[in-house]
Parts: sequence; C-alpha cells; structure tokens
Amino acid sequence: MKIIVPMAGLGKRMRPHTLSTPKPLLPIAGKPIVMRLVEDIVRICGQKVEEIAFVIHPSFGEKIEKNLLAVAERLGSRGKIYYQDEPLGTAHAIMCAGESLQGNVVVAFADTLFRADFQLDTTKDGIIWVQKIEDPRQFGVVKLNEQGEIVEFVEKPQTFVSDLAIIGIYYFKDGAYLKKHLQYLLDNNIKDKGEYQLTNALENMKNEGTRFSTGEVIEWLDCGNKDVTVYTNQRYLHFLQERNEPLRAKSAEIENSVIIEPCFIDAGVKITNSVIGPYVSIGKDTCIENSVIQNSIIQENSHLANLHLQNSMIGNSVKWVAQWLNVSVGDFNQIL
Repeated sequence: MKIIVPMAGLGKRMRPHTLSTPKPLLPIAGKPIVMRLVEDIVRICGQKVEEIAFVIHPSFGEKIEKNLLAVAERLGSRGKIYYQDEPLGTAHAIMCAGESLQGNVVVAFADTLFRADFQLDTTKDGIIWVQKIEDPRQFGVVKLNEQGEIVEFVEKPQTFVSDLAIIGIYYFKDGAYLKKHLQYLLDNNIKDKGEYQLTNALENMKNEGTRFSTGEVIEWLDCGNKDVTVYTNQRYLHFLQERNEPLRAKSAEIENSVIIEPCFIDAGVKITNSVIGPYVSIGKDTCIENSVIQNSIIQENSHLANLHLQNSMIGNSVKWVAQWLNVSVGDFNQIL
C-alpha cells in the first residue's frame, strides 16, 4: 500500500499562519494536520503502508521536506517528496507523484481530516470517501445506483445533482491504471473549470468498467480557515480523550491553575494562575500567565499573559500581553 498526499497549496485562507508554515504542518491537538491525516489512513488500511509520498511546492524548503520524511518514518514507511510548481488541478497534483502510482494506492488531500470506524476493503476497484452535506455546490459529488455503486461524478454542480460530497480521500486497487487516465487528461488538455480534475479521470475509468463504491465517514473535518481549524482541534481533542490517549506531557508545569479537559499540553509548557480549556492545544515551551483560554490553538515558544482568549490561533514565538477575545496571530509576532 502507498499513500499519496498532494499538499502544494499555499494556504492563503489561513494567513498569517501559513506565511511561515505550510497549512498541512499546522498543529491539530499537538501534531501536524498531515500527520493526523496519514495516521488515520494507516489505521483503516489494515495492511503495511510501504510508502508515503508528499506533493509539495518547491518553496516549502529543505527543513519542511525533512519534517515530512520524518512523519513517514514515524509511521514505519518510506517517505518521498515530489513537487508541483503551479496549481493546475487535482489530477495534475496527483500526476506529480506519478512514479508512486503503482499497486494499491490511497490518495488523500491534506486539507481535511476524518473519523471512520471501518477497515479498507482492498479487493474493491476503488473507494471514494463521501459525506452528505447541505450545500454541495463547492464540492465534487457522486450519484449512486440502487446497489450503492457510483454511476456519475460531477465537479461543483451549480444545480442539484447529489448531496454526497467527495471529501478528498480515495482508494485505487490499481495505481498504474489511474495514472494512465490522469496522463490522458494532461496529454489531451482536458480541463474542467480551467483545471485538470480528478473527477474527469474517475468518470473515464468508470466508463471503462471500474466499479467505484463509497466509504462514508462518521465525521468530516475541514482545516481551510482559522475558525474551522480551531473547531477541528476541538473535535480531535474529544476523539483522543475517548481513546484514552495521553494529552499532557510529564514535563509540563501547572501552578495555581485549572485545566478543563480535554486539552493538549506539550513538553516544557508552563501555566501559572490561569484557567485553560476546554479544547485548548498548547505547543512546546510556551508560557501562559494570568489568563483564561478556551477553544484555541497556541503553538510553540510563546509567552502569553493577562489574556482572555477563545476561538483563537496563536503562532510560534509570540509574545503578547493584551485583552482580546478572537484573534489570528502568525509566527514571530510581539504584541505588548
């Protein structure tokens, strides 16, 4: 089994946080989004994942590439890095990792997380993860027949076709066959809404006899902007609490403070005279004093004092003494 993670987008809707950190490396409950994603995929695969391939923008740099390879290594897999120079669509992004399109392949776009309780059936030709949504106009959707097989793929329908939205995670029994159909789109300049779309390749594969079924998730969590990312952090903390996973480092120092669980508190954190939680994640070596913080993500090496925060994201190496309720502060700011 191989996993391909296209993640070359620059995450403009998540600025200022993505000015210094690619969106898939922003933390959710103490781990990068992309690591949470591949951990969950490995959990449902039911077999060894030999390779995890990341498709990134060349501007991400060597340090980020090493971090991604370390993510694969921690999961017992071989990591590979591919590059996508410009955003030409989902089909183009996957084809950038064309060398890895062999055998069983899961493709997972790194701006979404999910919760599922099934094991992947690798005997099927293909599985498309979906969830019912109220407004499907901004998503690719699928139509099903009476047997539950996919009979049509439609990209961002402006009139109602289906409310089963594709969440961005796919399984293919034959990666080389997928590669053939992706290459056909590129060779013949077949675009939809100005880009090379994976849904066009899936439609062609279906017409040639590939039988696609759906994998419906319990919960689909977005990481597209600050508010939904904070909400995803909240839901993930809840999941981890249900699984009894450790959420507080032994080296964290809590003095004269109340922690309302679930919260993630990393190594070297120091909290004094504060009320933290519920649903707060705090990165390594951050110091918090005289503050009340709820439902927020605070990254590493920051110093916060005299704050009342909720629904907020604070970047790395932030120094802040103020009185605000709803903020989005990027890395290396000082607010005094």
